[in-house]
Amino acid sequence: MRRDVLELRQFYASDLGRAARTMVARKVAEAWGDAHALDVLGVGYATPFLAGLEQARRVIAAMPAQQGVEVWPGGQHNLATLVAEDALPFTNALFDRILAVHAIEESPDPVALLREIWRVLAPSGRVIVAVASRNGPWANLERTPFGHGRPYTRGQLAELLREAELEPSGWTRALYVPPVAWMARWAEGFEQVGSRLAPGVSGLVLMEAVKQTFAVKPRPARVLGRAVRPVLSPGAAAPVSRGGLGEPARKP
Repeated sequence: MRRDVLELRQFYASDLGRAARTMVARKVAEAWGDAHALDVLGVGYATPFLAGLEQARRVIAAMPAQQGVEVWPGGQHNLATLVAEDALPFTNALFDRILAVHAIEESPDPVALLREIWRVLAPSGRVIVAVASRNGPWANLERTPFGHGRPYTRGQLAELLREAELEPSGWTRALYVPPVAWMARWAEGFEQVGSRLAPGVSGLVLMEAVKQTFAVKPRPARVLGRAVRPVLSPGAAAPVSRGGLGEPARKP
């Protein structure tokens, strides 16, 4: 069962939520750099981490129906939409970059969701999936959204991505501060020290994967009930920037 959108919004308005937002957004910015002329999709509840991608040609937030949707960004034209996890209302190969946060851990069928991500991802496009680390303290405390659903090890996440025909290309860790509210003010210090002295106890694992298109037949969107009109149509081809998450992903 997914966390409600109101619960997620409340968490990211807290000190711990702001710390999580800062650490994850930094990793995304390091991996993708300038998003100019790129089409970007956030899946799950990724809006706290999309704020640094204002220069993208297009940014859309897709929120699962079981979670609920909120107007985003506030005070502007709404760019968030409610979606069925196994039938995203977008045309094939539309997005250059996809960020999935609070997406697969509570999904009833994470492989189906990732295969939909594969379908709407452009050839050689890149996706970053952020999940709670099975070995980290955040996965063991239910007071935050990362304490719900299925946490993953790096190997488990890589295996899941490959099952959905996404090839892992890099990975990193984030969120070393303990999930205790009064410690959030020292989140930056924990991030610097933890990544060097205790890398295995991070709260999150982030893995980047690329879409492999050779010898693979594209899947049509699976629509439940009536047909869904695509929200967007493909734009002009966008340049692919270099970068990626810190550590290369290797097959176990």
